[in-house]
Amino acid sequence: MRASRALLAAFALAVVLDLACLAVGFRTGHAAAKVLLMPLLAASAARAGAPRLLVAALLCGWGGDVLLLSDADPAFMAGMASFAAGHVCYLVLFRRQGPPRARARPLALAYAAALFTLVALLWPDLPAGLRVPVAGYSTLLTAMAYTAGTRLGPVAGLGGALFMLSDTLIATGVAGWPQLPRPDFWIMLTYAVAQFLLVRGTLDARPAPATAYREVRSTTP
Repeated sequence: MRASRALLAAFALAVVLDLACLAVGFRTGHAAAKVLLMPLLAASAARAGAPRLLVAALLCGWGGDVLLLSDADPAFMAGMASFAAGHVCYLVLFRRQGPPRARARPLALAYAAALFTLVALLWPDLPAGLRVPVAGYSTLLTAMAYTAGTRLGPVAGLGGALFMLSDTLIATGVAGWPQLPRPDFWIMLTYAVAQFLLVRGTLDARPAPATAYREVRSTTP
């Protein structure tokens, strides 16, 4: 457990360093810090006893992070595919958590409306070759966020929503829409928090270990 906390602290430090580099425009420092984020978070989760699918999802995110450091179109497509594979891991993992805990129908309608609106608005401004891939990826991401919120609870649900926000910021940049100052700062902030919350929500949703008979007996009058 101590090793998991140390790795989580290292992840938090890497996030702070990454955001600081983005805030001052130090691209080399950003690249160096960014590639450390998901391996550190995955290692922390693994040491805490996380399911293999959770670790796999984080490592797929790491692959996407590395690929998106390049501005080349093939790298962008490969990075999107790597993130999509991570969302599939998350979806399979979350669906194993049992039936929906939250009000599934209202949330489904809200996410469906958000997905349809976003894709419809972005579609004319996206490069022709990216329209279908972005729409498909957005559908998968929305399904992941919805499943996180309904199967795991509010912590993972917020993580899924922030993941959607982070990728929406990327998509609006690709579409050439006006951006916030230092857009990469906001993308990485929402992304890092999203992944952390998805990990935290998954770990919190694990069933509590059965108490040993001896411990139960020792507390019995």
